[in-house]
Amino acid sequence: MLPSHLVSRWILKPALTGGLALLLACGGGHSGSTGGTTPPPPPPVASDITVTVTPANTHPISPYIYGINSAAGITGMPPALTLDRAGGNRWTAYNWETNASNAGSDYLYENDSYLSGSTIPAEAVRSFIAGDQARGMASIVTFQLQGLVSGDESGPVSTAAPPDLTRFKTVAFQKSSKTSTAFTLTPPTTDAYVYMDEFAWALDQKFAGQGIFGTAPTTRPVFVQLDNEPELWNSTHLEVQGSRPVTSDAYIAKTIGLATALKNQFPNLVVFGVVHYGFNGIYNWQNELGATPSGSNWFPDKFLAALKTASTSYGKPLVDVYDFHWYSEATDGAGNRVTNLNGTSLTAAQVQAIVQSPRSLWDTTYTENSWITSVLGQPIAILGRLQSRIASTYPGVKLAITEYNNGGAQHIAGTLAQADNLGIFGAQGLFAANLWPLASSQSYLLAGFRAYRDFDGANSHFGDTAVQAASSNAANVVVYVSTDSTRPGRVVMVAINRSTAPQVTTISGQPLSGTAHLYQMTAATAQAQSPVQPVAAGTQSVSGSSLTLTLPALSVTTVDIF
Repeated sequence: MLPSHLVSRWILKPALTGGLALLLACGGGHSGSTGGTTPPPPPPVASDITVTVTPANTHPISPYIYGINSAAGITGMPPALTLDRAGGNRWTAYNWETNASNAGSDYLYENDSYLSGSTIPAEAVRSFIAGDQARGMASIVTFQLQGLVSGDESGPVSTAAPPDLTRFKTVAFQKSSKTSTAFTLTPPTTDAYVYMDEFAWALDQKFAGQGIFGTAPTTRPVFVQLDNEPELWNSTHLEVQGSRPVTSDAYIAKTIGLATALKNQFPNLVVFGVVHYGFNGIYNWQNELGATPSGSNWFPDKFLAALKTASTSYGKPLVDVYDFHWYSEATDGAGNRVTNLNGTSLTAAQVQAIVQSPRSLWDTTYTENSWITSVLGQPIAILGRLQSRIASTYPGVKLAITEYNNGGAQHIAGTLAQADNLGIFGAQGLFAANLWPLASSQSYLLAGFRAYRDFDGANSHFGDTAVQAASSNAANVVVYVSTDSTRPGRVVMVAINRSTAPQVTTISGQPLSGTAHLYQMTAATAQAQSPVQPVAAGTQSVSGSSLTLTLPALSVTTVDIF
């Protein structure tokens, strides 16, 4: 290694072995040649991409963006994930008093004991939370909003003339609205009602002294989600909703009623709603509303205005987090949706459809190939659209995406897309996010988490403060930059090269000092791995405010500088 006073700049280039070689451009000193003259330094390598960092523009990264659904069932789950969710269609008709549930169209419209064979009230949820606490994860649990829950565990329910009220119990948000009986951990199961405020009280009792619904829990917090994908209840839960969809007015009234009942018991409880299934629910409540692409007449406009009025009357926010699901609708141009592209062999067009698809979350210059952009006639940029509505209508509400997937479960393209998603969530200020895996084998997809969590195998993570960074060509390269509030001077970057050629990338503007430790994932490094994870790719002293990397094709590189 050259003495530090001789090194003026350095470049990381792919080595012949597939790793990273270091090229040093030097100034001063003697060449050691017999001619006694110093040859000129090599010309600087021209950058393909410039990433401009603005150190003054920062915000905290929520710890809850590194989440997943149903962690206990994930094979090869990455370490140090932060949030788990008990959600999905199965939970809409969950009866906490008996643990009976019905998955609706997902499985035979059947009342059964799938979630727990226990007869102890709320055991399916208690055990879920306890498992998360053992893993060091916060939890999101579902509270029932639709109105009916399973009344037995006796198998399929007729959908000929739904609902069959002999097979279900009625949800009541407040126990005091139906009876003067006090809350109990062993509610009678022969009456007609299941009470949601009593459900919350019972969970808190089961974790007595921990403050799971408070602002400073002694373990990990528990958040509450108001049901799941309500725009689709008339199809996914035909057995309880019937064929008529819930109207937006009825849904908003239900939300206000349940949120009020829960906040009466636990004022600091964090409540997630609306839990949209996807774009058309956000846009026009599954074709009910007359939304227009550039208008202020989308469902969020209506919902946020109503919730602000109700919350002002109540005296505090009733819904804290606006939640939606995002299964990318992008296609490869031949009609193949990216979420269906989970094999080991993909065409170039399919790879690019996957790795570009996260840009629809934020990029106002990117138009994906999908029916959504046909409806809008413009880029989607869904996070900005929602954030602007929140800012203008009900400031302070947070955003979450509690189900998402971009495909590529068994291909390096999936690694890139997932790493990109996590970078976007931090850069755009999301409160929470939970991946929903769609394939049985998904090592490449889960690897995206490893670029941020325990990337060195020694419990090192991406920083907790996002620093603004703008790429000159986001179609090819994006870099996410963070600092660490617990270690002044530490900077962690995740650089993603979506292109099929190496990209010389200069990152400028962020003060750097110390040693850069590099960890990388490419198709070549991942090929023999199980699970797929970053490999060490060298170290180098750094200083100043500029760093130039040569990023291999289709790669994710984590740079930890301290």
